[in-house]
Amino acid sequence: MADPIEVLDFWLGDVGPEGWYAGGEDLDAEIIARFGDVWQAAADGGLEHWVDGTVGTLAYLIICDQLARNIHRGKAEAFATDTQARAAARKAVAEGWDLKAPEPERQFFYMPFEHSEDPSDQALAVDYLTHRLASDPEMALHARAHQQIIARFGRFPFRNAALGRESSAEEAEFLAEGGYGALVRSLK
Repeated sequence: MADPIEVLDFWLGDVGPEGWYAGGEDLDAEIIARFGDVWQAAADGGLEHWVDGTVGTLAYLIICDQLARNIHRGKAEAFATDTQARAAARKAVAEGWDLKAPEPERQFFYMPFEHSEDPSDQALAVDYLTHRLASDPEMALHARAHQQIIARFGRFPFRNAALGRESSAEEAEFLAEGGYGALVRSLK
């Protein structure tokens, strides 16, 4: 099974900023092959010891919040470790571990809040991505877009199918009109 350094070398080095939000079947397949067992260990509570300092916590967050979405794309399991990621992110911010990570890697300490359907977490995401990642205003823009979606719908409509939730007429219209991407473009 991979260790934190292998996770970070892969995500921060091999995939890098150009690929972090690109996705795709080939990347998903590679992540499943290399880190599926690591995600399962985290989901089972077996990697909590990684949440101890900047490096281990960053790797844990990448597994639980980022790679989970690649491993389980389009399925409810993509969000199964979100609660664990938020708990680790809260601890990291309280301990100041996030500020010891360079940018742009630091963003992964704040993504669990942006991915939450809780309005208070959304407020944290906007604050952290605005003030603790100031070199990239695009990240704060995306945080505001996520926050607006939660304020409007109380949830992320683009997760409804994976989570077996029925979309409201308003959510269906939002998705049909371009959803998240259209909202981001309107905020620019």
